Amino acid sequence: MTKKCSFIAAGDMFVTRKLPEKKYEGFNEIRDLILEHDIRFVNLETTIHTGDCHPSAFSGGTWAMAEPQMLDNVEELGFNLLNTANNHSTDYSQDGVLETIRHLKENGFVFAGTGKNLFEASQPAYLETSDARVALIATSSTFSPGSNAGNQSLSMTGRPGLNPLRYKKTVYVEKNYLDTLREIADKTGVNASHELTIKNGFALPDNPDDFYFNGTYFKEDSNNHISTVTNKKDLERIEKAIIEGKTQADYVLVSIHSHEFSGTDILNPAEFCIEFCHRCIEAGADAIIGHGPHELRGIEIYKGKPIFYSMGNFLFESDTVSLQPSDAYENANMAFNTTVGLYMNNRSKNETSGFVVQPNIWKSVLASFSAEEGKIKEIKLYPITLDMEKPRCRRGLPSLSHDKSILEHLSTLSKPFGTKIEIKGDVGFIRLD
Repeated sequence: MTKKCSFIAAGDMFVTRKLPEKKYEGFNEIRDLILEHDIRFVNLETTIHTGDCHPSAFSGGTWAMAEPQMLDNVEELGFNLLNTANNHSTDYSQDGVLETIRHLKENGFVFAGTGKNLFEASQPAYLETSDARVALIATSSTFSPGSNAGNQSLSMTGRPGLNPLRYKKTVYVEKNYLDTLREIADKTGVNASHELTIKNGFALPDNPDDFYFNGTYFKEDSNNHISTVTNKKDLERIEKAIIEGKTQADYVLVSIHSHEFSGTDILNPAEFCIEFCHRCIEAGADAIIGHGPHELRGIEIYKGKPIFYSMGNFLFESDTVSLQPSDAYENANMAFNTTVGLYMNNRSKNETSGFVVQPNIWKSVLASFSAEEGKIKEIKLYPITLDMEKPRCRRGLPSLSHDKSILEHLSTLSKPFGTKIEIKGDVGFIRLD
């Protein structure tokens, strides 16, 4: 039986510049809180290399990269367990994945979610502590084409990338809408290429109950809505990894990076994401740590285990990345030799639009919880701020906050899941017993 061990979880760490030599106001306080815990998790939302990797044709929004020395920031802030599966994992193609892995290993970090093939990307990573061994399985449902790692075959190597969690989206519409889509498809031939691909054997036939229309599947229903379902193969692969982790470790954490949402509100996790998190706990996971939308989402306690649907941002420096490929500028109708600063000015409309004016991007929490004899008893939530009001060159660094509205906001988001957050002073509490 294991002794008491402590966990702390943060959200997205999008690091692009070194911490100040003498650090910054609030650094010591937040670092000391993190270091009080045995297991210290963060989502590393960048690639690590010196800029000599090939940029992908796609990115997660900003082509994310940080030089290897930036890993000092991760270590100085105290983290010892990292997720590397997210929508920026392959911003610099397969060589960016491999370089990131190389630098993380050279610096002694324990991480999960990417690998030189699908087997490596989907395996549990193990963190050894004095009182417990912890397994981490990491996956991402948000990724660009070709980012998912591939299996090796008898004759060929696998493909570097991330551990994917794919899903199928089906749009349910009333009969008259579906009839209209069928008529449009018949008159325009919009599905001709898709049908030819199936005919020539390059894709499996569609489910006869589905109607494919220009990239989206539709079904008839009296209620117009969208449904998302987890890919069965991906779910089974991840469940097997959880079962393996449970046999080899005292506790199993699952990390999921998911931008997808339900309805029109990004703060509502997608249907498939909720299904996935529940299945992971049923397979043996002790906690699910979600991230992705750069904002907080609600917390659910499922079968006595916590699901953090999104931890929001922990450190966010996407606007001060040092390099961007020509694709970034050309996609914005700017000259290929545009500088990064001018590109960021254009993207934010001179700091009047986008993330910079959205307060919830710059407010988040750290989630602390202890476990003993295999059970989590209580969760503590510490609000943090990333100083939205500061200029770009100094914005995005985390410090503990006294703003109770952050906890009140998270409490509101968690109520639909039946979770009650008790606020005492500057800390939120969730009781699990």
